[in-house]
This record gives sequence, C-alpha cells and structure tokens, in this order.
Amino acid sequence: MTIPFYSADLSAKEISDRRQIRVWLLFICFIILCMVVVGGATRLTESGLSITEWKPIHGAIPPLNAQEWAVEFEKYRQIPQYKLLNDGMSLGEFKNIFWWEWGHRLLGRVIGLFFFVPLVWFWARGQVSSWLKPRLVVAFALGGLQGAIGWWMVASGLVNRVDVSQYRLAIHLSVACILFAYLYYFAGVLKQRADLKMDDWSEFGKGLGTAYGLVGLVLFQLFLGGLVAGLNAGLTFNTWPLMDGQIIPSGLFVMSPAWANFFENVMMVQFQHRMVAYALVLVVFLQGFYLVRANRDDALKRNASWLMVAIIVQVVLGVLTLLGMVPMDRALAHQAMALIVLALAVEQVCLLRREKEAALR
Repeated sequence: MTIPFYSADLSAKEISDRRQIRVWLLFICFIILCMVVVGGATRLTESGLSITEWKPIHGAIPPLNAQEWAVEFEKYRQIPQYKLLNDGMSLGEFKNIFWWEWGHRLLGRVIGLFFFVPLVWFWARGQVSSWLKPRLVVAFALGGLQGAIGWWMVASGLVNRVDVSQYRLAIHLSVACILFAYLYYFAGVLKQRADLKMDDWSEFGKGLGTAYGLVGLVLFQLFLGGLVAGLNAGLTFNTWPLMDGQIIPSGLFVMSPAWANFFENVMMVQFQHRMVAYALVLVVFLQGFYLVRANRDDALKRNASWLMVAIIVQVVLGVLTLLGMVPMDRALAHQAMALIVLALAVEQVCLLRREKEAALR
C-alpha cells in the first residue's frame, strides 16, 4: 500500500492517532541512539566479552550474590581475552566491564519491550493505519534479528580471539542504524505539517534522488566506522589532515588478496573512513546550497541548513577524537552525532517526498 506523505485531509482522530504513534517511534529512536552510545562505550572499555553466554530472558537478571559473581567471573576466565590480556584481573575489575555489557544488553531488551507492548496496544485499538502495520512488523523482526547478530558478534571473540570480529561489529552497528533510520523515516511520514505554500511548483521533488543517496552514504560511513572501531584503527595515525605524513599514505595495499585491505588493513580502514567523510561534507553542502537558494519549502530549507551544521560538527568531533587517541567522551559524542546526521538526512527525504506528493495533488 502506498505511503501517504501528504495528509491534509485527515480526521481529528487520525491526526491524534498519528501523533501518538509518532511520539512512540521517536522514543524508540532515542533509546536506539542511547544503545549505540552504550555499545560504543562497551567497545572502548573492552567489555563486550565479559558475558560469555546468551540468555535473552534469564540474562536480564545480573549476579545477585558473591557466589553468582564468582560463577560469572570463572566463565570469563576461560576465554582467550582473559588468559592473554587480563590475566590476574580482580573481581572488582571484572564487575566494571561486566556492567557495561549487561547495560548494553538490558537496553536491547528494553527496546524490544517498549516496541512490542505499545504496538499491540495501538493495533488492538485500531490506531495503526493499514499501510503502516506490515512495516512495523518488519521493524519488530529487524529488532529481533539485531539481537541475534549481537550474540553472533560476541561469539566471534570467545574462541581463538581476544576481541570480536570487526566484520560482525560493523554489521551489528549498521543494522542498529538501519533500524533507527527506518523508524525515524516513518515518524517523519506521520508528522502533521502545515500546508505547503510555494509560488513555483516546477522544482517540486528535485533533489530526492540525491537525498536517498545521502542516507545511503551516511549508512555506509557508519559501517566503515564500525570497522575502525573493530580494528582499533583510531589509535593509529593520529594526525590530521595528513596521514602518516602524506595525503594518500603508502601501505594501503600491503595485504593479499587486495580486497582484504578494505576490511583488515588498519591504515586502509582509517583512510577510507576519512575519504568518505570528505565526500559526505561535499554532498551535504552541494545539496544544502541548492535547497536553501531555490524556491523551496521553508521546512526543507531549515533541515538542509541544520544538516550542513551537523556534518561540520561531526567532522570536528571526528578529528578531535583522532587527535586525542580516542578519549571516551569525544568518541561517544562522535558516535551520537553520527545518528543525528542520519536523522537529518532521513528527514530531508521525508520533506522532499511530501513536497513531491503535494505537487502531484
């Protein structure tokens, strides 16, 4: 069923239903953003392997006494990360990393609960439009898949490794961001907006293809950021704008086969993350200048302006994180800002789709 971007003819009840569902979806997006940030902290503190089992239900309850803590610590002492990196760690030190991972998993459970219960409530009361129902089911399934991917990622570090696979970490982060963008998109569709007032409709919808491409580019950059985190690439080549004293450093293709460099060569992984960042700035500003200067909707112009501001803030945070050798506060701010950039890019798609549909009407 076609998604109704333009909703000038809704009844008062439909407007109220859409507003409630929109607030709910935005709340879920906020929790996802928090989970991404906590996941980043879990990675930076090397806490992701502190819980060595996947217990979706029982695992919500942490150790409650000394005996349970001893059992949990003994499980951790059996994996390579403890034996090779943390041999001699105290129980107190173990608890510090345990709580980061437990909190990250708890947020995942909270998201599932806060999504499923209101979904059933809205659905039972007839508040969910027929076009939205299958799309929310897809979102719920994607959330469940994300939980399985999270354990798949953790499992990669329990045998023969001291950390998780950068491939699986990047996929885990990417799926979280895709789910965030997916829900934010429908929250944007449900937003009740003022009628468009444009003197010239000849420009309607122009820039929509670029807006979709921009969302894709942001998601690709987030995937690359996952590779950077997975390889600890931010702890190397801590200079800017030069990298290893050069704009294009040597040593980008030292691995064989060549494709492995894009995923396993620390220098190449950081280099491509930098290059895509520059490409993002270029696309955002070209699109932004075009939309701001054209005879377009005011809301679209404001969003384009905020997106240009956000991408500059994100680049500055990225550079400061690199120069500081990944201090936690800067790194987490950089990660949170990435989702804000993604949200603004998704909102730009919604505004352009609405403009196009309104013009066709």
